[in-house]
Amino acid sequence: LFLCNHRTLMVSPAIALAFLPLLLTLIIRYRYYFMLLYRAVLIRIWKDCVTGLSREERAYQYVLTHAIPGDPDSILDAFDVWCSKVEFISNIGPKKGKVLDRLLMEHSPLTVLELGSHCGYSTIRIARSLPLGARLYSVEMDQRNAAIAEKMIRLAGFDDYTVGRRNSVIPRLRSDYNLERLDFVFMDHWKKCYLPDLQLLEGSGLLGKGSIVLADNVLFPGAPKFLRYLRKSGLYEWKIHRATLEYSRGIRDGMAELVYQGIN
Repeated sequence: LFLCNHRTLMVSPAIALAFLPLLLTLIIRYRYYFMLLYRAVLIRIWKDCVTGLSREERAYQYVLTHAIPGDPDSILDAFDVWCSKVEFISNIGPKKGKVLDRLLMEHSPLTVLELGSHCGYSTIRIARSLPLGARLYSVEMDQRNAAIAEKMIRLAGFDDYTVGRRNSVIPRLRSDYNLERLDFVFMDHWKKCYLPDLQLLEGSGLLGKGSIVLADNVLFPGAPKFLRYLRKSGLYEWKIHRATLEYSRGIRDGMAELVYQGIN
């Protein structure tokens, strides 16, 4: 009996040592994902418990005390510092944000719909690039986040916008806001909603020939059904702007740029 137990004890370390190289390889290969898990989930849970505030509320408090009110660039810079050095929040960020800035400057849209305003970062980024007379409609499903987005947007000096909080906003844009056409749509909400919301926009008749849709995070976390639809529908000219995940390194991501061609 003693010999049996002794042999069993000797086998376990051997098995552990055999798996050690594999474990180290996985840690090295997926180190950026482990870091994202730590920053986006573990730190968030700990600070939620310690502070009694939501992550979005903590972000607003930081921006409020580190940015210049009425200065959109200062608001965005403070937000970027918080997201890169304090806690992680998923928004378009400064690098992919330059693609959004460029498209808005090139096309000067007069009617813009944002799906997923979250804390208001991308809303501010869009608003500062719009021409005079343009109208921005922003939709955020989480009521607490929508309230924070409204405060963040006002802090940046913008008040000519509409923040919706219902999943029925798209079908009611025409009736409630007399909207005939959307020139530009930015998607950065739940990725599983990209395809049904795009189809809602098509069915509502709000997309006209030349309307642009920019969808973030189509590679990570990913929107595979959305991309498959683009390949098969024939309704869009589209391409992927490849990048890395915002405020992170080593995690490949991208944005899909769509130009609506209409039904042939």
